[in-house]
Amino acid sequence: MNLVRSSSDNRRQSRVAALQLLYQRDISGFDGPTLDEAMRCYWIEHQASDVGRRVADRLVHGTVDALDRIDALIEAVADHWRVARMAVVDRTVLRLAVYELLAERVPPAVVIDEAIELARLFSDAQSPRFVNGVLDAVLRGLANPVED
Repeated sequence: MNLVRSSSDNRRQSRVAALQLLYQRDISGFDGPTLDEAMRCYWIEHQASDVGRRVADRLVHGTVDALDRIDALIEAVADHWRVARMAVVDRTVLRLAVYELLAERVPPAVVIDEAIELARLFSDAQSPRFVNGVLDAVLRGLANPVED
């Protein structure tokens, strides 16, 4: 049995950790030093490689730092949905994925597939389809920006 994890497995674990930390932040409303403390506590309870921790930490901080832009992109394409009214897990999956689309060097198809899988694992039966539709529309908007 091969116990070496692939980089995609490590990246998935980092996404799961980032999702859980962002979810905790969303429902608790903490930020700044409190977020860093929550992350420190999370890593005491959850095993991860140093690389996995760094990736998750970068995803969390990057998402939080770009939240206004991310939410604007989501709301621009989510017909009849305000981000604040979305289910917390769906909102968190979308925010994390949009951050990755904006800032990470991961192929967009991989980002969307992973977001769908996170929605499948952590949300309800309709969430994967919803996440897919919103992220597809965000990606199209990023590829074809509208001039003001």
